[in-house]
Amino acid sequence: MKALLIDDHAIVRGGLRRLLAALSWEIAEAANGRDALMLVRSEQPDLVVLDLNLPGIGGFELLRRILVELPAVRIMVLSMHIEARFASRAMQAGARGYMSKNAAPAELLKALKVVAEGGRYIEAEIAQELALQTAAMPDPSTLLNERDREIVRLLGAGRSLTEIAETLGIGYKTVANTCTQIKTKLGVSRTADLIRLSFDLDGG
Repeated sequence: MKALLIDDHAIVRGGLRRLLAALSWEIAEAANGRDALMLVRSEQPDLVVLDLNLPGIGGFELLRRILVELPAVRIMVLSMHIEARFASRAMQAGARGYMSKNAAPAELLKALKVVAEGGRYIEAEIAQELALQTAAMPDPSTLLNERDREIVRLLGAGRSLTEIAETLGIGYKTVANTCTQIKTKLGVSRTADLIRLSFDLDGG
């Protein structure tokens, strides 16, 4: 098993190395996105442990680029962010797991093993918050028309409003106004809420 640790803090990478020492994995390290992409190409890792707050290329963009370079790689996001919306976005972008840096070492090790074996894992407390938020939201399929649903799907896929307008062949203002109307229909106030709802749509 080859693992690549991507974090701009050497102390975090050192801690992960010690945690993984018992597994006898081959481990490489990168402190920024540019170096990480070079190692992805040269080392072809099986598992990537990725921080979201990186200098240069941001974590979400780097996640996307890594999967373009190596679609089969399993990515575990290890972040300072404990909010469920970050986990939701990371999993939507293709990560296999999400853990906060506040997690207990035993749970982190368990999560890394699960993801390395092809499974999915979200830190227990974050997964609970995500489940509660999802349960509290209305079923979008009963409230939205087909255009609404398509816009929500595209938001969930990480498209900007400009990109959505180009994809659907409509004006930017039309997309923005429709997003506002969708939020009103669903009783939510943030675009992040629409992105979470995209999980519930067919094909989302």
